[in-house]
Amino acid sequence: MTTLEWKQPKARELLGGDLAAQSLAQLVGCDLAGIKLIDTRHETVAVQAAEGYAKLSGKVGLAFVTANSGFCNALPGIATAYADRSPVFVLTSSPPLRDAETNALQGFHDQVVLSKPMTKFTHRVTNVEEIPRIVSFAFRTAQSGTPGPVVVDFPIDVLFSPPRMSAISYGAIMMGPASPPAPDQAAVAKLAELWSRAKRPVLITGTGAGRTTSPGTSTSALLSLAEATNTPVFYSSKFAPALPSDSPFRGGPASRLAVLPYIQAERPDLVMLVGARTGFLLGGRNHAIIPPDATIVQVDIDGGEIGRSLPVSLGIVSGASLFVNACLSHFQKSSTASQPDRRSWLDTIAKVKSLPSPHESEPKTIEKDNNLLHPYHALKSVFTSLPPDSIMLFDGGECGVWALDLVEHAKPAHALASTGYLGFLGNGWGYSLGAALAFPDKLIVNLQGDGSAGFHIAELDTYARHGLRILTVVVNNYYWGMSIAGQDLLYQDSEPTLRPVSTLSPNCRFDIVAQGFGCNGTIVTKPEEVELEAKTMIEGATQKQKPGLVNLIVSRQPVTATTKAMVGKTDEEGMIVVPYYDNVPRAYYKEDKGSAVGNGVNGH
Repeated sequence: MTTLEWKQPKARELLGGDLAAQSLAQLVGCDLAGIKLIDTRHETVAVQAAEGYAKLSGKVGLAFVTANSGFCNALPGIATAYADRSPVFVLTSSPPLRDAETNALQGFHDQVVLSKPMTKFTHRVTNVEEIPRIVSFAFRTAQSGTPGPVVVDFPIDVLFSPPRMSAISYGAIMMGPASPPAPDQAAVAKLAELWSRAKRPVLITGTGAGRTTSPGTSTSALLSLAEATNTPVFYSSKFAPALPSDSPFRGGPASRLAVLPYIQAERPDLVMLVGARTGFLLGGRNHAIIPPDATIVQVDIDGGEIGRSLPVSLGIVSGASLFVNACLSHFQKSSTASQPDRRSWLDTIAKVKSLPSPHESEPKTIEKDNNLLHPYHALKSVFTSLPPDSIMLFDGGECGVWALDLVEHAKPAHALASTGYLGFLGNGWGYSLGAALAFPDKLIVNLQGDGSAGFHIAELDTYARHGLRILTVVVNNYYWGMSIAGQDLLYQDSEPTLRPVSTLSPNCRFDIVAQGFGCNGTIVTKPEEVELEAKTMIEGATQKQKPGLVNLIVSRQPVTATTKAMVGKTDEEGMIVVPYYDNVPRAYYKEDKGSAVGNGVNGH
């Protein structure tokens, strides 16, 4: 076996810390000097930046955090990476091994115990010679099979111990990443039969399908497959693939499929989920996006995920790229795999894409709310000002929904809803940082609500210090928008002033905060200012390496249809309203002279 040639430090001996750094350099494919260190203002953001980098680059994201205090701050980032299946390698340290149970500095919590429930692998290194083996094992674990975060704890005495060179354990550090599983050819053939019989097929992609397309390239296996099969491609809000914006096969957000019944159009009869998990991002139990009578094919690298919450007719365990290429090869070679003419289906999808938003005809300012900007029109003006192929990260609640409704106007290379399965606010700051490192030549758009903006706004300093091409847009209505909207829908007879927990300060000048951290900042209150100010901030970020922030002052009164649907208010007597989840049927809904009139539950 070929071993690493360790680089000897100048004026001191080789230590455990050198083994860790050089092992990582080997695994990420660069020499020691090629590892770029980006220091953040908060450990959560460091891990979230590593996750954002991983999502967009397809590589493992690395983050280092200090012991105990810093590690506890990193836990939220680890939790989101675990829920979202992101390959993140978190390195941390701890007090000397001999100082266990002595109330040593930064030694109170057992970091292995804390992180084990939310990682694929976690380990404390106790032997300096084992560092290369453990690092390589953890690195492969993060990216192999179902991706996820790993944690390796290096006690400080291990980092500062010189190794016995003859005793170093290398493991498989010289091996490249393991190949992901390829689809079973019999399953591909069966899928081809289902596909050829389908009249209205759709592909829905998730984060797992990210590597089937690449920003800035002219080739896309996913697009080729869509063209070969006359099948539109939709995406979950977690990850928009880099299909050309003008392609007739780009369907847009999967939520658009919920519109079909409202235009008296037939719904999909074949739904193929590629690297996309079922759950709330695809309509949950209500079948708004995936029809209950559709044939469902689910492709996932994790076989346990297939059929988790919906009946699946065909499950295929495979990496998304290998699946797409296998299908494409099958259709190109097989004479029996011809696809029917689906022009009428593509015309229906084009009609859905071109439907104007119900907010399009509304005024650009809300007269009854001091003529504040309408969030739909304000964001649309920002999005149409962006250069094509920007990368967009959506944070916040209500503002994230506005953004998802408008994202196709921006013609982005990629778009990610950063809140993920945890509904975690504040992720966008770190994701944007990671995106800027993955694609340094593209404009990164960090969209925040005024609620989510407060979580990690100090990272504007990080953006400025490193001269990153990031435009932050704060959609500012002085409220926790989704919270106040839900309360208004459910408790409309009560005064909003009696619910101060939903209120944020109108005196918070995010634009001035940005300037204080070394960024450009501007406040926008008039419709005619939006495009001009946005372009000024974009120019500063892209041409002068000075990140910008637009403080977009909007009205809270317009509420998105998605928020209304999520709140789930209904006059149906037999239902219990459960905001943000599917409503629950009552065991009974009426009592008449002591007898219960049932709704079919428990035999009634």
